[in-house]
Amino acid sequence: MKPIIAITAGDTNGVGYEVIIKSLLNGYVFEVMRPVIYGNAVVAKQHIHTLDEEYRNITWNLIDSPEQAKDGRLNLITCYTDNLPVELGKNTESSNKAAKASLDRACADLQAGKVQALVTAPLNKEALGGGHTEYLEKRFQGDELMMLCSGNLRVALVCNHVALADIPAQITEERILHKMTLLNNSLKRDFGLEKPRIAVLALNPHAGDKGLLGKEEQEIIVPAIEKAKTQGIWAFGPYAADGFFGTGHFAHFDAVLAMYHDQGLIPFKTLDMSGVNFTAGLNIVRTSPDHGTGYDIAGKNQADESSMRNALFMAIDVLRQREEYDELTANPLPFIERDDKEGRPRREFIDFKTTKYNDNKE
Repeated sequence: MKPIIAITAGDTNGVGYEVIIKSLLNGYVFEVMRPVIYGNAVVAKQHIHTLDEEYRNITWNLIDSPEQAKDGRLNLITCYTDNLPVELGKNTESSNKAAKASLDRACADLQAGKVQALVTAPLNKEALGGGHTEYLEKRFQGDELMMLCSGNLRVALVCNHVALADIPAQITEERILHKMTLLNNSLKRDFGLEKPRIAVLALNPHAGDKGLLGKEEQEIIVPAIEKAKTQGIWAFGPYAADGFFGTGHFAHFDAVLAMYHDQGLIPFKTLDMSGVNFTAGLNIVRTSPDHGTGYDIAGKNQADESSMRNALFMAIDVLRQREEYDELTANPLPFIERDDKEGRPRREFIDFKTTKYNDNKE
């Protein structure tokens, strides 16, 4: 059966509805999932009127619960009132409340196991008092890792939405090692990479120039990398960010760990604006387009849906990869401990094909 994917509508005054509708109707999304939009059909129709003629005759399958979702249909769960004022291009209190209501309901269904993954359209951070990533970490199990993905380019962050003045205090050996561990685990479980290579960026220009431009590299980042290596993580660096991206050195790695938001996301978005924001480290799958609310182009039929479409397909890919990884790494054969004739312990695995025991003497 196709997985049910929850899609939050995001900011009602932004480009959320536009990229969602374009993604669902111009791709192969329905072949691999049953999408459920969390929003409001009346509000959505106001956005549809700003799009091309081909979108004007959309019919919604209005449902109360994801279990009622149908294949090949635009399933929608109503999360806020029909008379919500739509003021395209503006950040308003009502649009923030609507965005949060949509996310709250989708997360509740995700926690209840009614949907299998979450794809979030952009919202204004005022709606949550922060970003999606931090909100989700509070609601679900695990520690978040913000990662931007596009093909083989993956950029994760030590610090997410943190003011520049506060970043140095958050760059600690423990935090970097923890984020490296989360990244390594995600690359294995979510992307199927057996021995991922991780590049770690420096904090200071020129990687600190041996302490002339800062000592964080020598005193914090290098020790974290060395400790990660002792734990079996293939980590390298620290690399000065400008030269690392400017020379294309990033192509030799499976992922990059940047120290802060703009250090990693400016080069990433310069290379590709159709990437996906993936929240790794949690017990749920969540993806999102890597752009914001797009107030400046809301209602102008100018939004590019490729990032949203990529987010939808990536959610399915990660779901499948996790299922495969968990199956392969689970212990498929129960065992019992016995002593051999000399009194040494041995482990015997049950062979279900012959119903006999295979001895693995230790």
